[in-house]
Amino acid sequence: MKEYEQNELNKVKRGPKRATYNVTKINEILDAGFIGYVNFIYQNQAICLPMAYGRNGNKIYLHSSLKNRMLLSILDSKSVSMTVTHLDALILARSGFHHSVNYRSATLFGNAKKIEDSIEKEMALKCLVDHMIPKRWEEIRPMNEKEFNGTLVIEMTIESASAKIRNVGVQDEKSDESLPIWAGIVPIKQIAEYPISDKGLPKKMDIPEHVIDYYNKNR
Repeated sequence: MKEYEQNELNKVKRGPKRATYNVTKINEILDAGFIGYVNFIYQNQAICLPMAYGRNGNKIYLHSSLKNRMLLSILDSKSVSMTVTHLDALILARSGFHHSVNYRSATLFGNAKKIEDSIEKEMALKCLVDHMIPKRWEEIRPMNEKEFNGTLVIEMTIESASAKIRNVGVQDEKSDESLPIWAGIVPIKQIAEYPISDKGLPKKMDIPEHVIDYYNKNR
């Protein structure tokens, strides 16, 4: 699949020229993020909460405790939507009307199920951990039985999705361009700073290579 088919649910109606349904571009937005804003209905109340996630193909994994109201509500409805957004710049125009931001945003729609199989569940948890920093799962203590059994993992299959991307500068009125008012872009960037070792570690313990690799790639 190269693009998600447009439908009434995922079709971008406001600013359609900034929309894309390209699967690769949407996955790039998802893979660059850490937090998804998950929407659900709880006791007839619409709620949106931030959640860590992992992606494998067209599958999104979410996890929490067995009694988490969000995941239980999603399983009851068997449907879920999630949005991931990156802020790339502040756009300061000559008028308040044309102030804006540059961004990359993907919205997903799909069905959800609880992962029951222990092998699939472990693979999903590995996906969640490695989404944070690649190769991390192999370096950490394995989950014990209590932790594993006390964790609820759901799998969202992406059925449709769309993204909006703004990556242009100031778009003022022609009549405003001669005004003596500063206008421009303030770039916003998320970076990794140098890792700080936990105070409980042995003093001579080196920072693992996979953590340094991540720092070097994202500093």
